[in-house]
Amino acid sequence: MSRQPPPLLPKASSSRRSWAAPGWGCTPTSAGASTRTPLPGKALHYLGALSELRCSRFGKLLGHLTQPMIQGALIPYSDSHFPVEIQVYARPEDPAIYKQRIYRLHERKPIQFTSFMRESERGEVLEYVGMGLGMKLVLSVEPNGSLHFQSDGYFWEVFGWRIPLPGLFTPGKTFLWHHNETPERFNIRIEIRHCLMGTTFTQVGVFEEVPEPQAQAVSA
Repeated sequence: MSRQPPPLLPKASSSRRSWAAPGWGCTPTSAGASTRTPLPGKALHYLGALSELRCSRFGKLLGHLTQPMIQGALIPYSDSHFPVEIQVYARPEDPAIYKQRIYRLHERKPIQFTSFMRESERGEVLEYVGMGLGMKLVLSVEPNGSLHFQSDGYFWEVFGWRIPLPGLFTPGKTFLWHHNETPERFNIRIEIRHCLMGTTFTQVGVFEEVPEPQAQAVSA
């Protein structure tokens, strides 16, 4: 499936940038989407469901091998039509945006995973998934207003130094499409494609913003 790269989205001017979508981080400021950036102590909550969660045999192997380091980042299971909770929040004196996901797969224990996004000194959008592992992201807007995130390399950060990881030894290039159906409701599609092994992971789902009391809590 080939897609033409859409035009790049201009940078935001706020100190806590709105460069991430709820499916990835916080609500975007583009193409008619509402501005919803979390403030410290005031998290954003989303409830929804994944209609599709799929991984290839190679993806399943990677998911199991990486669980001790980045548990939940690569889910080594396939399932469908199960609930997911997302909490997007910020911390005082911290420019990063944090995102906690809770996946409630059928007949399995809930899987909880937290990542955070921040901007580098060079203006790059970086997402960290654990143990210093992360990826650089490029954000663009498609003609229909949908947001498109694409990874631009993985890295391992050690003592402030980012060491690039060869693409061959990563899950693959990450693609995320985010489309706002209403100001409070959006759908996403995430695909990770390895240069040799093809599509390794797929997620498709719909989410809606909810007040905090409706968001369910899960103990770590």
